[in-house]
Amino acid sequence: MSSSATPQKYRIPIRQKAAFGAGMLVNNLLPGSLGVFAFFLLTAFGMDPFLAGLLGGLPRFFDAITDPIMGYITDNTKSRFGRRRPYIFAGAILSGVLFAVLWQLNPDNSQMYNFWYFLILSLVYIMGNTIFSTPLIGLGYEMTSDYNERTRLMGFSQTIGQIAWMVVPWFWVLIANPNVFDTQAIGVRRLSIIVGAICMILGLLPAIFCKEIDQSNLSNRDDLTLKNVFKNLRSLFRNMVLIFKNAPFVRLCGATFLVFNGYQMVASFSYFIIVFYMFRGDYASAGTWPAWFSTISAICTAFLIIPIITTMANKWGKRNAFIISTAISMVGYALKWWGFSPGNPWLMFMPLPLMVFGIGGLFTLMMSMTADVCDLDELNNGMPRKEGTFGAIYWWMVKLGQGLALVLGGLILKLVGFDQNAAIQTTETLIRLRLADIIVPAFTAGLAILVMWKYDLTEKKANEIKEELIRRRGEL
Repeated sequence: MSSSATPQKYRIPIRQKAAFGAGMLVNNLLPGSLGVFAFFLLTAFGMDPFLAGLLGGLPRFFDAITDPIMGYITDNTKSRFGRRRPYIFAGAILSGVLFAVLWQLNPDNSQMYNFWYFLILSLVYIMGNTIFSTPLIGLGYEMTSDYNERTRLMGFSQTIGQIAWMVVPWFWVLIANPNVFDTQAIGVRRLSIIVGAICMILGLLPAIFCKEIDQSNLSNRDDLTLKNVFKNLRSLFRNMVLIFKNAPFVRLCGATFLVFNGYQMVASFSYFIIVFYMFRGDYASAGTWPAWFSTISAICTAFLIIPIITTMANKWGKRNAFIISTAISMVGYALKWWGFSPGNPWLMFMPLPLMVFGIGGLFTLMMSMTADVCDLDELNNGMPRKEGTFGAIYWWMVKLGQGLALVLGGLILKLVGFDQNAAIQTTETLIRLRLADIIVPAFTAGLAILVMWKYDLTEKKANEIKEELIRRRGEL
C-alpha cells in the first residue's frame, strides 16, 4: 500500500498536466500518421516495395544517433528560458512544418526523384522531431519529485495521447475514399498539412505552460561550445555507460522491449485475421471493422485501463501494478482465439479490455519509474541530472526494438505460410496465424514479468532517495 499522501507543493496543476498531455498526443500522432501514410508510398506514388522499405528503415539508424545526443544537449543547456522548453517550442514548429513538407510528393515525378526527396526530408524531419520529443520526455520526468504524482502525470498524459490511436486508423479510410479525395496522392498531401498544423499547435503548449525544475539547484553541467565538442562527446559516452550500469533502468528497458515489441510483432495480424479469417478475404465485407478494432482498443486504454492502472500503482506500487496488468493482458491475448469469430464479428471486442492492460499500462508505469530512476542516478553519480539522456536512451531502445519487431513480424508471416497474393488463405495458414497472434505477445509478456520480478525501487526507497537529494542540495 502507498505509505504517504502527496504534499501540495509536489502536485502538478491540471493546466500543466493537460499541456504535457498535448505534447504526448503529438508524440503519438506524428509516428502513427507516418506509419499510415507510408503505406501509400506504394499505392499512391508507385514506389518500389524494396525502396519503400529502405525509406522506412534507413531513417531509424539516424534517429538512433540523434536521440542520445539531443538528450545530452538538453540536460546541459543553460538558458533563462530553461533547458527543455526552448527546444520543445522550436521542435514543435519544425516537426509540424517538416511533416507536411515531407509528404508533398507527386506521382508524376520519377521514382528515384521521390525516393531521394523523401529520404533527405525524412532525415531533416527526424532531426526536428528529436528536438521536440527528447526534451519533452525529460520535462515529464522532472515536473514533480513525488513518487505517486509521477504516475498520475503519466497516466493523465497517456490518456490524452491515446486520442491519436483513436484517430489514426481512420486516415486509411479517408485517404482511400474517392468521395473525400479525388486520388490517394491528393489525400496524403492535404491530410499531411492538417496533421502537421495540429501537431505544431499542440506541441507548443508544453513549452508555454509547463514548468521546469528549478535550475538554481542544478550544477556540474558541461559547457556546450564548439571548442568543447570532443570533451562533450566523451562526457556523453561516460554518461551512457553510467546509465547502462543502472540496474533498475536496465530492467525497465528490458521489460518494455519485451512487452511493446512482442505486441508490435503481431500488431498487423489482427487486420489479416479479420479480413482473411472472419470475412474470407472479402475486403468490402470487412469494411471498417479493422479500424473500429484499433479505435475501440485506444478508447478502452484511455478511459478504462490507464485510470485503473494509475490507481493500482498508487495503492500497491508500480512494480506490482506492472506485473498484475501484464498478467491480465496475457489472459486477454488467449481470449482472442474465441473473440475472432466469423459468425459474430462483435465478439472481437470481447478480449480488448483485458488485452490492452499490458500495452495500456506499459508507458504510464515505465515513464513514472524512469523518473524515479533519475533520482537514483543523481544519488549515485551526482549532478548533472540526466532526465533527457535517460529518456533518449529509453526511447531509442523502443524505436530500435520496433524496427526489429517489424522485421520479425514479416518473418513470422512468412513462416506461417501467409500468401499476400492469395485472396483466400489456407486453413492451416490461418490457424498458425491465429496461434502466433496469441503466443508471441503472451510469451514476451511472461518474460517481461520475470525481468521485473526483482525490481526493487519501491515507494519507500524512492522517498528515502528524494529526502537525501533534498538534503544534499540544501533545499527547504
